[in-house]
Amino acid sequence: MLYFPNCKINIGLYITNRRPDGYHDIESVFYPVPLHDILEIVPAKQTTLHLSGLTLPGDTKDNLVWKAYTLLQKEFAGKIPPLDIYLHKVVPTGAGLGGGSADGAFMLRLINEYCSLKLNNDQLANLALRLGSDCPFFIYNTPQYAKGRGEQMQAVRVDLSAFSIQLICPKIQVFTANAFKSVTPKPAAFDLRNIDTLPVAEWRNNITNDFEKVIFQQHPPLKKFKDSLYEQGALYAAMSGSGSAVYGIFNKKKKAQIVPDKDIETFYFE
Repeated sequence: MLYFPNCKINIGLYITNRRPDGYHDIESVFYPVPLHDILEIVPAKQTTLHLSGLTLPGDTKDNLVWKAYTLLQKEFAGKIPPLDIYLHKVVPTGAGLGGGSADGAFMLRLINEYCSLKLNNDQLANLALRLGSDCPFFIYNTPQYAKGRGEQMQAVRVDLSAFSIQLICPKIQVFTANAFKSVTPKPAAFDLRNIDTLPVAEWRNNITNDFEKVIFQQHPPLKKFKDSLYEQGALYAAMSGSGSAVYGIFNKKKKAQIVPDKDIETFYFE
């Protein structure tokens, strides 16, 4: 059985509060983007996670796909068989695109279908939250206004199908925990629940990402990419999450010309 976990971009990202539990409260809109990893499961005598594509740092046992499998094993003892799990990574890691979170959430969805667990989306989202704050989004996988740690969501009417989206993913490592420590929380500059009332062309002057000021100081090339997207006609450009991916929203069939570089990946969606 084969699934294709997609990534997301953040439209706006406000850090509104530092919580006693060490987390931060945010406000953002999560929007799904059709850049996919490949996730497959097949019957096996013992469970093994096979990785290919982009190199993933760390221990395999820390991979959210593995954690999703072991979580369901504990919750549904005797109902989850041994599996060969194949994960082919396409979505860049450490880019603010939620690729790892998507893999974990899609693994829950995949096993739910494969093993006929009959869990609904809300039940799956509750399990996904145990994997990570933005994992529940990928259970619903539709545009969502997110607050709290990112797990409190409500659907918003955002449709970018009439536009083109360009992603620029430089091989720059941004450490999310450090990024959060560098931002001073403050009230959101715009109520993203009302994003549907604002034309995309007006987002530039109203919707911001609180991480950009700090991250752009630490990594000036990221600001240059954003500026270049605007200079070449983007209606809106921003960093996704805490970076390092930067995206531009263009009128249909338009995009920026990015000088080819082995340390930069670009993706384009019409």
